[in-house]
Amino acid sequence: MERQLADLYRGVAVLATADDEHLAALELLCLVMAVDTRLDESEIAAIREISTDWRDDLPPETPFEQLLGRAVTTAQTAVAEDRVTSMLDDLDQRISSSVLRRALFSAAREVAGADDEEFASETGLLEDIAVRFS
Repeated sequence: MERQLADLYRGVAVLATADDEHLAALELLCLVMAVDTRLDESEIAAIREISTDWRDDLPPETPFEQLLGRAVTTAQTAVAEDRVTSMLDDLDQRISSSVLRRALFSAAREVAGADDEEFASETGLLEDIAVRFS
């Protein structure tokens, strides 16, 4: 019976909160930006713009720029240590909202295209995001 309940509730945001999911979404967008190993101001601007609607759900005690900085560092570390897939696995587990999941692929494409260049590393990550989050 417990297994049936676990299967039934898999993918449902039972314990997750909006701020946790939006922090994970912020990290995902930063991963898209960092995967080509360079940070572009237009990509950062796109992340700021995309996140405007859900900033109120982020922890109020921490300024957005500080959260953004942490997310960028987390993403850069994952890229440098060849842990992109494991980071994506973690983010996949942390984001349960079906509405947010559907919006993330479009947002990720927007970040990847913000600098008018798309690298093979970005294309591969976008394909993974499409499979997991669409």
